[in-house]
Amino acid sequence: MENPEASLPPASLLTPPAGLPAGREDPFGQPTGGPSGAGRNLRRRAGGVIAAIVALGAKFWAAIKGALLVLPKLKLLTTAGTALVSVAAYSLWFGWTFALGFVVLLFVHEIGHVIQLRREGIKASAPMFIPFLGAVVTAKSLGENALAEARVGLAGPVLGTAGAAACLAIGEAANSDFFRALAYIGFFLNLFNLLPVVPLDGGRAMAAMAPWMWFVGLAALVALLFVIPNFILLLIVFLGGLETWKRWKLRKTRSLEQAAYYRVSPRNRLLVGAVYVGLIVLLAFGMHEAHILSSGTHSFSSL
Repeated sequence: MENPEASLPPASLLTPPAGLPAGREDPFGQPTGGPSGAGRNLRRRAGGVIAAIVALGAKFWAAIKGALLVLPKLKLLTTAGTALVSVAAYSLWFGWTFALGFVVLLFVHEIGHVIQLRREGIKASAPMFIPFLGAVVTAKSLGENALAEARVGLAGPVLGTAGAAACLAIGEAANSDFFRALAYIGFFLNLFNLLPVVPLDGGRAMAAMAPWMWFVGLAALVALLFVIPNFILLLIVFLGGLETWKRWKLRKTRSLEQAAYYRVSPRNRLLVGAVYVGLIVLLAFGMHEAHILSSGTHSFSSL
């Protein structure tokens, strides 16, 4: 015989038998399920859901808070991490001490760009190092006109020249060929960057002086490539060719915006030219002095 209670729907278990007062338990220990009991169950469930949401929110905030605290340090970690990778790469050829000094000189050069970009009101990234290609700084623009671009471009060699000169001074004071060698490579690095072709710093200066010099610089690099076949030179020639062609086409449009960008007063053109030529003279002289003063008994690979 079928048990009548087994066929009852589950909801019937929450309904008190007829005749029992609401809020009291039946003889079998089941709650009567009156309005007050249902309310308490509902409140308990709602409280549990709210508590779970609060706990989940607290965990989420803790994770976000940690990320926000780490975020300002990411740029520093990127710079330091890529610098260490570059030191390791250059160490294969130069030894780790010279590689470290070389990366520091690259950093000094790039910081010159960063400082000037921020003086122009442009947010700049921290330097990022690329083994055997140097280092880069990224920004949304190089300034509102060609004069600002020239200032940004020349700021790197200006500070880089000061860094190389400091190495030469230390080398003289300590009679150290190690620092003289660092000075020599630092002077050479900044002098190479003054070649009048974009994206090198010299090409940035030419934007305010004589943009047609981009073609002269590009031709010089192509000639140098035939004399000294080198992947880095080939890459610079390729990038320089694309950038020169792109800029020259924009200049030929003779739009008002392009005309305003390249409009530089004769006085400022003269100042940019004086800084550019002055840097070339200083760097060439620095290379000569560092080479003459060095004993020449140490090669870079042995440092």
